[in-house]
Amino acid sequence: MNLLAGLEKFGLDISRGKNKSLFEDEDDRNGQKAESQKKVEEYIPTEEDFLLERKVQCKVCDKVFPMKMVKNGRVRRMEPDADLRPRFQYIDTLKYDVTSCPYCGYTAMNRYFDHISGAQMKLIREEISSRFHTSRNGEVSYSYDAVIDRYKLSLMNTLVKHGRTSERAYTCLKISWLLRGKIEEMPNETEEDQQMIAALRQEEEEFYQQAYEGFVMACAKEVFPICGMEQNTMDYLLAYMSFHFEKYELASKYLAGILGSKSASRKMKDMALDLKEQVLVKFRVQRQSLEAAKGS
Repeated sequence: MNLLAGLEKFGLDISRGKNKSLFEDEDDRNGQKAESQKKVEEYIPTEEDFLLERKVQCKVCDKVFPMKMVKNGRVRRMEPDADLRPRFQYIDTLKYDVTSCPYCGYTAMNRYFDHISGAQMKLIREEISSRFHTSRNGEVSYSYDAVIDRYKLSLMNTLVKHGRTSERAYTCLKISWLLRGKIEEMPNETEEDQQMIAALRQEEEEFYQQAYEGFVMACAKEVFPICGMEQNTMDYLLAYMSFHFEKYELASKYLAGILGSKSASRKMKDMALDLKEQVLVKFRVQRQSLEAAKGS
């Protein structure tokens, strides 16, 4: 029996209603939808999925060049490292936080790129642009090696233009974080791998030390916010870095400032309390070791 009989007078094909469940096509569509959903779930995004290209005009040479930036609305934030190194799913956003002109060599972190005085431009042209050369074959690479080189070029620009202490320190900190990111992606199977990792860790440590010393100096002579960080955030960062370098009394001092601050958030105070426990444990061990050394 054709359930659609009678509609042929409208010139329609009524074969759909003959000896067929009216819901078979629905089952087919559901099956296709499930298969499509499965493919979506199996797809693992790449960094390119979170990027877009924009044009930038160099403040030093006025030339326009393309650079990639992160689509902030698409990235998913994850828990940061203990020293506030940001983490996002599928992408390391730090790789896209530096702008480098391929024509004259002027390079700076994104937050500082447009903020350059006439006197600083003159210094960049004289000491960097006059000597700068680069291969412009193909697209700009965003591998860790290439990005770390751009950050180092940013650091050199900062030194040449007599940039703030905090800018130098922040650049060093980001280089150390990028070295950490590179290490995390490296294989660790052969002796050669382990030697390369050891060398990178040493370089990471050297930049981390420079960042620490720079931030301590910056806090003594600059006004907050520093590098976009208000005082509680900076105090926490310095507390963790002091802890890392086994300066436990200094770490305790920075943490006390956070815990006594009325402006610090609950989350920040919880982080400070967690770090304080670690500092106390290490401080006791350090003190016991000193006492044992004196007694021997």
